[in-house]
Amino acid sequence: MSRNIPPPYFPVPPVQYDQRYFSELARAFSVFVDQQRNPGEGRNTKLVLTQLPNSDYGLEAGSLFQEDGFVKIALINRANIVGTTSTGSVGSVTVSTP
Repeated sequence: MSRNIPPPYFPVPPVQYDQRYFSELARAFSVFVDQQRNPGEGRNTKLVLTQLPNSDYGLEAGSLFQEDGFVKIALINRANIVGTTSTGSVGSVTVSTP
């Protein structure tokens, strides 16, 4: 396992219907769902991230993406605008009409 949590115990089914068995089975699934929803803690000595998205578009908060070689974290209250460009010029234009 990638996290240090024990897997839930799933009881062996009885030959005939047993209410206690189904209660234990429902409890085991509840534990499993709770474990899957909890991302757990992480501590790494080495980390390799491949195919990171180039923007936070469509990512949930806390997701990683890269922009210009920097790894960034998608936040709900911070926009990371993609593809912004601008041009400018100084001068005048003369329009003549016949």
